[in-house]
Amino acid sequence: MKKQDNIILRRIGIVLGLVLLLGCFLFWPLNSYIESPGTAADLQSFVKVKGHPDRYKGSFMLTSVAIQRAHPATYLYAKMVPYMSIESATDVTGGQNSATFDRVQKFYMDSSINEAIAVAYKAAHQEVTRRYLGIYVLQVQPNSKFKRDIHVGDTITKVDGRHFNTAQGFQKYIAAKKVGTPLAVTYTRDGKTKTVTHPLVKIASTNKTGIGIILTNNMQVNTKIPVKVDAGQYGGPSGGLMFSLQIYQQISGKDLQKGRKIAGTGTISSDGSVGEIGGIDKKVIAAHRAGAKIFFAPYIKPTKEILKYEEGHMTNYQMAKKAAKKYAPGMKVVPVTSFDEAVKYLQTN
Repeated sequence: MKKQDNIILRRIGIVLGLVLLLGCFLFWPLNSYIESPGTAADLQSFVKVKGHPDRYKGSFMLTSVAIQRAHPATYLYAKMVPYMSIESATDVTGGQNSATFDRVQKFYMDSSINEAIAVAYKAAHQEVTRRYLGIYVLQVQPNSKFKRDIHVGDTITKVDGRHFNTAQGFQKYIAAKKVGTPLAVTYTRDGKTKTVTHPLVKIASTNKTGIGIILTNNMQVNTKIPVKVDAGQYGGPSGGLMFSLQIYQQISGKDLQKGRKIAGTGTISSDGSVGEIGGIDKKVIAAHRAGAKIFFAPYIKPTKEILKYEEGHMTNYQMAKKAAKKYAPGMKVVPVTSFDEAVKYLQTN
């Protein structure tokens, strides 16, 4: 009887071991992420302009890339699927924890929406004003002397008591100083204002003098005709172009969609220029799955220097066109450099 009990216990042990191994294979988190095609959402449900509903047939779509923590099973699966990619945690989050990363992505989205509103209202000849609040801190670099005081999410409003209306104004003032020069930085956090003084450092990537932060503009936009944009769980700056097209169609009353499902991606700047983004091949697939027939892809002509040092460089447009040829038959990929160019294409095609 004792021998039989030992056999049963051994079998139970083997089963439990296999279950444990299977659990690790399926759920053990790796220090990497998997990127795959996300969704293509109709922007009509995100944008509300008072007195200007979207009555037109068709849709403008916000495309996304799905990002999930890799596990052994999903890692192997991603290796076998050509349109999925495996990225290191550092490349995806920049070394930030989940809460900080999500906060930064939300600010990127909010900033992108503000720019989209301003560009769309200006193009429609509607009243819009911008108020520059200052520099929004996205990341504090390890060599910064301000790292114990200034945190991600703070807004720098003044340096040495001076406020500038662009990030470039702040950067130009600071870059003119020598490394080691004390700088008084005024910043806001949770509605409170503080000022700290520390010496400037040398920024390795630019070889210039700086505070040692990665930044973007913190801007407030006010319009005479109220507009509300709720991006929900989406984050990042890449929806700028598509938001501007949706808002413009509603505020101007011009039917740009003409019954078509139109997707795309790209950042939007205050002058209406469109910037490149990441994961565009995956966004093309997401748009195709949602039935889009037109896809706007940012195009920035590469410089001779980029082509010289980056072998096989591909623009966003080239990557999107390549993905469409392979995974999205029938989709028209349209290169755009600006908001005006996208509007013109929709009006004339």
